Amino acid sequence: MDETSQKIIDAAMILVRDKGYVATTTKEIARLAGVNECTLFRKFESKKDIVIQGANQSGWRANVVPEIFENVVWELEADLEMFMRAYMDRMTPDFVNLSIGLRAPQLYEDTKQLIMKVPQAFLESFTDYLTQMCEKGKIPKRDFGALAMTVFSATFGYTFLNASFGKELTEVDKEAYIKESVQAFVKGIKQ
Repeated sequence: MDETSQKIIDAAMILVRDKGYVATTTKEIARLAGVNECTLFRKFESKKDIVIQGANQSGWRANVVPEIFENVVWELEADLEMFMRAYMDRMTPDFVNLSIGLRAPQLYEDTKQLIMKVPQAFLESFTDYLTQMCEKGKIPKRDFGALAMTVFSATFGYTFLNASFGKELTEVDKEAYIKESVQAFVKGIKQ
């Protein structure tokens, strides 16, 4: 991808994050990218094309890819904290807002599979991790898909609510939330 195309994509994704898809115009995208609107249309077919190409880039999905969950030490508490922290450190309020913007009805059929790559990276990696922990005899056999969904839902929920409301909803900070959630999960899974 050439530099101009990337500038256009970056500008579009910033505007979708900040204003939503519908409110973002090609004129604004061109202005923010530092190009004229004609250049934008020489590089891309439409606003939708720009945004879909951006959603295909892992950098616009907060770089939540399976590789960020590979630094395991095979200790449930430490590894669970790592999974939650790796996700939360990348899914900033900006990325939460972009994810919401990418759900516009005009885009959703095209972006749904791309948006789902984020939770899939977490769920598949964590399910595989739990399966291996069981094979190593460190945890009992359970429905690891359901457990992964439980942990992801708690992680996503805190991240989404924090991005939406900040300290207005709760004073519990990220590290305290991770520690308490991990303690509850570890206690439950080992019984």
